[in-house]
Amino acid sequence: MPASRRDFLFSAARLAALAASAIHAPGILARPSWYPFQLGVASGSPLPHAVVLWTRILASPGDALPPTPLALRWEVAQDEGFHRIVASGTASALPELAHSVHVDVTGLEPDRWYWYRFMLGDAVSPVARTRTAPAPDALPASLRLAYASCQNWEHGAYAAHRHIAAAAPDLVVFLGDYIYERGPYSAMHPAAARHGFESMTLADYRARHAQYKSDALLQAAHHAAPWILTWDDHEVVNDYADDRDFRLDPAFMARRAAAYQAFYEHMPLRLSMGNPAHLRMYQRYDWGRLARFHVLDDRQYRSPQVCPQPGHGGANVVGAACAERIDAQRTMLGAEQEAWLSEGFASASARWNILAQQTLMTQCSHAAMDKADDVRFWTDGWDGYPAARARLLADVARRRPSNPLVISGDVHSFYAGDLVRDFDRPASDDNPIIATEFCGTSVTSHSHPQARTEQYVAANTHLHYGRSDRRGFVLMEIAPERASVLFQALDDAQRADSSVETLARFLVEDGRPGVRAV
Repeated sequence: MPASRRDFLFSAARLAALAASAIHAPGILARPSWYPFQLGVASGSPLPHAVVLWTRILASPGDALPPTPLALRWEVAQDEGFHRIVASGTASALPELAHSVHVDVTGLEPDRWYWYRFMLGDAVSPVARTRTAPAPDALPASLRLAYASCQNWEHGAYAAHRHIAAAAPDLVVFLGDYIYERGPYSAMHPAAARHGFESMTLADYRARHAQYKSDALLQAAHHAAPWILTWDDHEVVNDYADDRDFRLDPAFMARRAAAYQAFYEHMPLRLSMGNPAHLRMYQRYDWGRLARFHVLDDRQYRSPQVCPQPGHGGANVVGAACAERIDAQRTMLGAEQEAWLSEGFASASARWNILAQQTLMTQCSHAAMDKADDVRFWTDGWDGYPAARARLLADVARRRPSNPLVISGDVHSFYAGDLVRDFDRPASDDNPIIATEFCGTSVTSHSHPQARTEQYVAANTHLHYGRSDRRGFVLMEIAPERASVLFQALDDAQRADSSVETLARFLVEDGRPGVRAV
């Protein structure tokens, strides 16, 4: 075995052992003169009896942390004043994991709120709120869900997160592009912008995550509720597919491993930290018998995008001349994840089945109004993988999970659409609506002009709504008999104090798939 390969596997095994033992390692008790919890705290991956707590110790500018473990204490209480502490312990913030901490707190009661905090010496972290999922046999009366994606640091302020926190959701789902690998920019306007620094190494990605996590409004959204997360491309590099980036860099997998490790180090995830180049992100979460979340990873296992620009990988917009697009062997999720998702559909007993995934699934051809015969497709989205989409929708039709909803991000636009087997024909008795999709716009990231989005909606009969001129997030109120969806749009994404308005409302009734505006 080559030495570089052997060293990589040794490093991966050591990281796995360190991550597994971190909550037991005694570390060194520090009494820093600086505040160690500058990146706040977070919780996530809620189960009926457990939730993951996260923080990362970071020194103030100019002060380097010692390359030794730091012993943290943590507490979970039934009240904000910590008079009724129900769980506590110590955890070691390891330098090998950027002094991050992941504590999987078990033995909690289902379907209840808790408060938590960390301590390092005399320093106390912010107090944050989290909650557990309902018991498996419970049917909750409601679930308030907020979901968001695409928060380019340089493109605006995080007012969306201030409004997410104010909405007091039970759960936040983030659908990818938590960070962007490039920045800062030479200008805010996209036509004039030039990319500055680009993250390539573990230190680079750690610094970029720390920059994002330093934002007080983003911290507030993490402090308000537990999060479920998946990633998209910019956590690594734009438009990457499996082991290929747009540069066709032969060393790309080392970069991907660094990006994946940094992502783990900064998120409240319940993951097995083995080989950092291969982290299993797809997960399943049940909210009692009310909702099942099928959280997908459409980056790590996908086939490369077809017909790219000469000499490059990544996305393109192609027409009929790109015959490879419809190849039946192409995959978005990989065979193992497809089988896992099919099993999840088959075993689901929840009233609502929510596919939490990265990008618009409904067909969105790019035909212009004056060139209706020039049908083109963007190859980085599901339109670049029509056979994989067809398999997924066929599985939904065959397995018949109750009330399938798809929630999406990535395209920096609000869309509401129906999912059918044949997107070239209107929905009908022999081409029924299989699922309903609600795609959220970006938190800050720029989009294309609204006039172009209106062309897309006009050219695609299964898209019923589209807005690309507003930034924001989506609120979803789920009850046994209905799911209500609110597209929340900021007045000005450049302002941290921006107001927000409900741009559109939709309703999906139990047993009746399809977009219905209200």
